Amino acid sequence: MYSNIVLEHFKNPHNQGKIVDADGVGQVGNPVCGDVMRIYLKIKSDGTQNIDNHKIENIKFETLGCAAAIASTSMLTDLVKGKTIAQALKITKQQVADELGGLPKVKVHCSVLAVDGLKAAVLAYKNKI
Repeated sequence: MYSNIVLEHFKNPHNQGKIVDADGVGQVGNPVCGDVMRIYLKIKSDGTQNIDNHKIENIKFETLGCAAAIASTSMLTDLVKGKTIAQALKITKQQVADELGGLPKVKVHCSVLAVDGLKAAVLAYKNKI
């Protein structure tokens, strides 16, 4: 059912945890399946008001959910860490799923949640500065 990449990210998630002094925190969930994701961002400003160029210095996550939810969030953190906000926001649910070696159709919503969690964390950062 799951690729070896999904299983690896589920068993050994990357960037799992909490950033206490996060610059942005986003939380999303799916009431149907019960998955909940919280994404924490530590942002390095380039000194301008254009946050698109601010860099994601660190990203961590806490996910309560199935293997696909945990793996999707883990993969998302790998894909966006070190990127500018503009670059990170271009990551799609399909890219997350593809990098995981694919997800079963009934689990694609997990990659959607991960991307939505990132967007929520970026929005929280925008609202904070």
